[in-house]
Amino acid sequence: MSSAGDGKDRPSPVRPSLFLERQSYRRRRLADAARLLPFLGAAMLALPLLWPDDSAGAEALSLSTAMFYIFACWGVLILISVIFGFVAKRMTARETAEPEAETWQP
Repeated sequence: MSSAGDGKDRPSPVRPSLFLERQSYRRRRLADAARLLPFLGAAMLALPLLWPDDSAGAEALSLSTAMFYIFACWGVLILISVIFGFVAKRMTARETAEPEAETWQP
């Protein structure tokens, strides 16, 4: 039997959600993608090392093709980083414009 003084009649305190808010989740995934960008760039720039040369007996690609590819990769990496910058700026502007929701305090 339970008595009135054992505390089982009180409702349990409301706990915060285990999931992240949508904006916070998106911001973290964007940061993760930005951290992977240098590895993507290194892989893209190392790809011409796998192209066939004259010693393999296959038809070799010209140096101008390789240089064009490297500069195209460089431009794509710059474009992707600019897009990441605009998206991150837009996310922070949206977060500051919205009023804060109720924050959980333990």
